[in-house]
Amino acid sequence: MNIAYQKLSVVEKIGYSLGDLAANLIFQTLVTFLAFFYTDVYRIPAGTASFIITFFGFVGAFFNLVMGAIADRTNTRWGKYRPWVLWTAIPFGVISLLAFTTPNFSETGKVIYAAVTYFLLIIIYSANNLPYSALSGVLTGDMKERNSLSSFRFVSVMVAQFIIQVLLRPMALSIGHGNEQKGFEKVMFLFAIVGVICFIITFLTTRERIVPPKEQKNPVRQDLGDLVKNKPWIIMLVLTILVFITLALKGGMYVYYFKYFLNQNTQASFLENIGFNKFIVGLNKMITGMGLGEFEWPKDTYTSANSLFNAGGIIFMIVGIMFSKPLADRYGKRNIFGLFLFLSAVCLVMFNFYSPDAITAVFITQILHGFFYGVTIPLLWAMIADVADYSEWKNNRRATAIIFSAMILGLKIGLSLGGGLGAFILSRYGYVADAAQQTPGAINGIKMCVSVYPGLIFIIGSALLFWYAINKQMEVTIETDLKARRSKSLVA
Repeated sequence: MNIAYQKLSVVEKIGYSLGDLAANLIFQTLVTFLAFFYTDVYRIPAGTASFIITFFGFVGAFFNLVMGAIADRTNTRWGKYRPWVLWTAIPFGVISLLAFTTPNFSETGKVIYAAVTYFLLIIIYSANNLPYSALSGVLTGDMKERNSLSSFRFVSVMVAQFIIQVLLRPMALSIGHGNEQKGFEKVMFLFAIVGVICFIITFLTTRERIVPPKEQKNPVRQDLGDLVKNKPWIIMLVLTILVFITLALKGGMYVYYFKYFLNQNTQASFLENIGFNKFIVGLNKMITGMGLGEFEWPKDTYTSANSLFNAGGIIFMIVGIMFSKPLADRYGKRNIFGLFLFLSAVCLVMFNFYSPDAITAVFITQILHGFFYGVTIPLLWAMIADVADYSEWKNNRRATAIIFSAMILGLKIGLSLGGGLGAFILSRYGYVADAAQQTPGAINGIKMCVSVYPGLIFIIGSALLFWYAINKQMEVTIETDLKARRSKSLVA
């Protein structure tokens, strides 16, 4: 049996997925809390913090292309991509800790420290995560196994997302006994240790099985030329940008939806009726009994409701991920991705039609959206691995990392555009920061930003897949042809 097509063991799938758990403990913190950390914890001026995040974020995005070219040309006895996971493990942990440490410098010193540590973190993140992502494309040539691998991987992503979006601030307040500077440092120290261990496990439990022929030449110009002629790659790049614009846009707007649109008294009654407040009281008793500081959940009703709203969505995303593989195996990744992206878009649009008192309907819709979108999560990256196979099938050359690097570039561009787009739209609707009450126009803008606008972007992304050529039939053809070629290469 060709080793490139063997089934992956559960140990290897879990070992690989732990790399995403480690990376996303940091990535989700950057996406969700970096601006807050710089302005409210480290006390850097907001404008300066925005410049650091935006400028170095784009620098890091384009460094992915460089890192992709480097990774594709790495040759060791461990493979091309696995060594980078090992080599960057400890530096990643150390720099992650330094980036969330708060030395007592002057304002200028703080800005320089933040800029240097964030820049280093972006670079080391690319050097670690780009080869890690490309590794999924060379562990096996079996497309069903890739679907399964992606499902394992993105359960880990959702676990990390839940920890960060729901628990990070209460953890920092609790461990730091109310001092968020000390709390963030201690939490990130814990994350750094966990991350290093997880990366080492990923390295030890995985194996690269798809290896380009030794005679293959790798001119960068030809790699880039293959990309621009690869129609499925272009579609996936645009789709990746659209998906992450949507995630950043709606993700950043939910807090406004809960604060200014949904009725605060109805939210408070909802939390009381479902037993949330009693749960926090009981949790506090348990934690203080362990000698830790009180679990300081944010006191604002809308913050608690929004956190619970996010938690419900994440939990049902994990449920959706579990359905992803069997559906994709039967109907093909393209068809399932397009259908469930459209269904999740419908759920988003529904938020525009609820009254301020429809809290239960809002939560049920979020659960449905989480489930539908969860089905698509593993498929995006499995499809990108298929695009690498498609490129090899068409061009007789394999360049896995450069394809993944371009997609990660699209991801970061989407996050940057989506984050800025929300603020731009709110300004056009007349939003006033910290106003006791927003105008009807501003409230309508907030509703549109969590519903119609992101929903339409998802629908456009779903429609794009009509031009994506790698359907179920082509998946089988590519897999069969490449298997035959690689078998001949091994015999030769």
